[in-house]
Amino acid sequence: MRLLIFLAILVTNVYAQTGMAKVNGLDIAFKSYGSKNTETILLISGTNGQLTMWPPVFCEKLVAKGYRVIVFDNRDIGLSTKFDHMGLPDWYAITKAIENNERPMLAYSLDDMSKDATALLDYLRIPRAHIVGVSMGGMIAQRAAYYGNAHVLSLTSIMAGGGQASYALIAKPELLARVPAAGAPNDTAAYLQREIISMKVLAGDKYPPDTKKITAYIRANIKRSYHPNGLVRQGAASLAGYYAGRTAELKTIKVPTLVIHGTNDPIVPVEAGRDVAATVPGARFELIDGLGHDLPEKLYDRIVELIVENAKRVQ
Repeated sequence: MRLLIFLAILVTNVYAQTGMAKVNGLDIAFKSYGSKNTETILLISGTNGQLTMWPPVFCEKLVAKGYRVIVFDNRDIGLSTKFDHMGLPDWYAITKAIENNERPMLAYSLDDMSKDATALLDYLRIPRAHIVGVSMGGMIAQRAAYYGNAHVLSLTSIMAGGGQASYALIAKPELLARVPAAGAPNDTAAYLQREIISMKVLAGDKYPPDTKKITAYIRANIKRSYHPNGLVRQGAASLAGYYAGRTAELKTIKVPTLVIHGTNDPIVPVEAGRDVAATVPGARFELIDGLGHDLPEKLYDRIVELIVENAKRVQ
């Protein structure tokens, strides 16, 4: 067994370990890269994003910079605990509650999901970590920084708003209109085609994804865990979180904070990201030309450098 592990390290250059954590009464699937004897970077996925949305090569680049990296399946997605017993969201009721500045009835909230993230650190006996989140994961990371700030060394929020209701829900609705409506839940072939189109639209024209690569990626995710109802419930939590009005909370964040956004993001307006940076004391804002709502391979090195630069701001 030791020989097999040694050979795996030689092949991948980075030791990776998978596991299942008992967190807040849930099973949370996770994967750990690198040595336990270094500072940790916790990567949080966006809506419908399994831990596989953080490619090994991206994680290995962070490990090469001297960090341990943890990725995980958020609740209701991937191999983590599902919430089918909660049914599907009542979108009309959720919308009305948001309009009336009331708390909508949800299966769970982004606050709950942020507590999963910090509880995972406790489970792994990691006192504090650098928190990085993308899209919905960015909003979860923000919450971890002000609710679980004892766990957080630094915050990197990527392509995420902070709950400012004054900004449009969708930055470029004309682009998202190209994505077909969801088909029958059991039609994985239609789901595959829809996801291919969606990933291309979200990425934009400057950094278009390779069709063969994203097709293989989506197929692998379907094989690993196909759970469209989890996407819907996460979407409801994300929508409610987007309009939650977290300005006061953002002002309490005291860790080094970096906000990354793309000029071509079709979902989250640039102004929403810029406002997060303006609200968090001492935060930095990095606008990447041509970046959509995606992490393109050509920008891995730049994004890794930005994350590491922010992590090194910790005193």
